[in-house]
Amino acid sequence: MPNYLGVDYGTKRIGLAWADDLGIALPIGAFPGVDDSSYLEKFREVVEQKKINEIIVGYPIHMDGTVGIRAKEVDIFIKTIEETFKIPVHRVDERLTSVAAEQAIGKQSAKKKKQNLGKIDASAAGLILHDFIENRKIIAPPGI
Repeated sequence: MPNYLGVDYGTKRIGLAWADDLGIALPIGAFPGVDDSSYLEKFREVVEQKKINEIIVGYPIHMDGTVGIRAKEVDIFIKTIEETFKIPVHRVDERLTSVAAEQAIGKQSAKKKKQNLGKIDASAAGLILHDFIENRKIIAPPGI
């Protein structure tokens, strides 16, 4: 029975969503991103608690389909996750997911938006995971 973890990668925050074999992607929150040295420890807690056996990471492709610096950062993140947890990690095109997540949360004051940044990241992770579950459009790792 699959337990999926959707990930919206970030240097400041990592948004997360979870789904089981029912296939309903649920945002579960965010924690400090890769700029924070504790991110792997927090990631491990979620992987163990939710019994994750597949990880789906949003892959930031440019609108013209090219891979840029941010996608290369995600490749490093994915390699670290694969080596640390020995769990399959899939890349999914994340173009516009953060924009869609922000629109879903709605127009808010600047102060309220700042308070909800983790919700936006978790919602983006939910959209990434939902897209994977619905479409299974996995992006091949670079060099393949």
